Amino acid sequence: MFRRPTSELFLCPVAAGYPSPAQDYTEGPLDLNEHLITNPPATFFVRASGESMLGVGIFDGDLLVVDRSIEPRDGHVVVAVVDGEFTVKTLFSRNGRVRLVAANDSYGPIDTPGECMVWGVVTYSIHAMP
Repeated sequence: MFRRPTSELFLCPVAAGYPSPAQDYTEGPLDLNEHLITNPPATFFVRASGESMLGVGIFDGDLLVVDRSIEPRDGHVVVAVVDGEFTVKTLFSRNGRVRLVAANDSYGPIDTPGECMVWGVVTYSIHAMP
């Protein structure tokens, strides 16, 4: 019978195997909130849809961790609202011009002459392994 370990964080890093199951090597129970969220009141989760961000490792159905307290800067992956529609793209800002750029050559950039509001910066993308 196969027995799974409890959800604990092991102190030793894993190269390409499994750490020793000895209890002496564990920190204790694992709370992903402690590792993924730095500012809980400003953090929300959203599900990605589509394939426009494959180049940065965001896949259809991924759970995105988005922090609204981070000031969006050039090169950040952001969740934005453009003309009333949510999108996740890379933010580029040059000479007062803002563009939202996909990480997939099949999708063109979005120039933002209309209304564009950045809701937050994507800090993590969580997806299941195939």
